[in-house]
Amino acid sequence: KLPTMKMLLSLIALLSAALLASTAPPTCYSRVLSLSKEITESFQDLQTSKAVDSCVKTLPRLYLDIHNYCVLSKLRDFVAYPGCDTVLEVNELKEKARSLYTILISYCRRDLVFLTDDCNALEVPVLPPTE
Repeated sequence: KLPTMKMLLSLIALLSAALLASTAPPTCYSRVLSLSKEITESFQDLQTSKAVDSCVKTLPRLYLDIHNYCVLSKLRDFVAYPGCDTVLEVNELKEKARSLYTILISYCRRDLVFLTDDCNALEVPVLPPTE
């Protein structure tokens, strides 16, 4: 009974090690990419929600592309926008935008490459690829 238990524990340890080895920790780039997608989706949901205050329609547009250098000014403008301070969803979105800005300028500063500085490209929603 004891050798069987040792073998079972060894097998569990081996499988656990294999599972841990196959999952890579998130990189700065992957974190920024996922957070920017989350913010853009939340903004689009907020814009189409009927239950939210009418001031939401006046918010600066927030379609993010972390490869566009203008994303930094876009995030600053959104966070500094004075309207809709009483809407909880907007405050949560501003907090996420502030976090993304901080990550971009502090933690990921050397890891990111901006491929463009086309500010007009951030004024329209990014359409999902069609198949």
